Amino acid sequence: MDGPRPGERTASRVIGVAFGISTLGAAGFAIVYATGGQTQLEGLCLAVAFAGLAAGLGVWSRRLLPTGGYVEEHEPFDSPPAERHLADEALLGPESPARRGGLLAMLTLALGALGGAALFPLRSLLPFDRGRPVHELRTTPWAAGVRLVRSDGTPVRPDDVPGGTMLPVFPEGHRNRGDVPAFAVRLDPARFTVPPPGGDVGGIVVYSLLCTHAGCPVAVYIQETARMLCPCHQSNFNLLAGARPIAGPAARPLPGLPITVDAAGFLTATGDFTAPPGPGFWSLK
Repeated sequence: MDGPRPGERTASRVIGVAFGISTLGAAGFAIVYATGGQTQLEGLCLAVAFAGLAAGLGVWSRRLLPTGGYVEEHEPFDSPPAERHLADEALLGPESPARRGGLLAMLTLALGALGGAALFPLRSLLPFDRGRPVHELRTTPWAAGVRLVRSDGTPVRPDDVPGGTMLPVFPEGHRNRGDVPAFAVRLDPARFTVPPPGGDVGGIVVYSLLCTHAGCPVAVYIQETARMLCPCHQSNFNLLAGARPIAGPAARPLPGLPITVDAAGFLTATGDFTAPPGPGFWSLK
């Protein structure tokens, strides 16, 4: 009985190592993602996982599978079992079943590791996964006790909010987040037809600066009518009626920010926005 063809043992070891590397790459991706994530490392781990898988399958197909063209007259009946067994040994070698079983196990392990790693980003799309995309899209750093600050980081007192224009404000320590910009404006509480969703402090109200149509900044304040205008797509929000849209494509009011004055006399949030800021797809169920 002949042994395996020259190079088959080496090829089998190479394939096993390649599948093992693929498994480690997938496990590395899962670990990096689960511990907070780092885009470059996650990409590197996935590249290693898929490269190992591709290399192993490539070597397997080139070195262990029968190659070449074979011409054989087709008989109208099956070969006897003994002849089929001899043919298997002649083509694949006597150790092929065990070898193939080991390589199939390594392939299954590599594919299973990749499938398991894929569950981590899929899990992040579930609402209960705090700290991951869905949860982070619905919340911002605004929270109870967070002071309102200007773009230069200085905190805001009620007297700093002018009566004739709006003042852009940000949560202290998180000025660079794209979902946090807000604006404070001083209005006459007697003119409110709908109470501000975040309440007011002496007529001062605070709303998200992001338009609920496409997330553009509502940067134009019309003092006479107490309205905010998005210059990009012309959405118009009535601040006297809870910042409800009265013109343009926006279909959702601007989220309000609940505020108070802390012991030091600075304006401070008492919670997050009353609704997720930005585009109106949040209103879809």
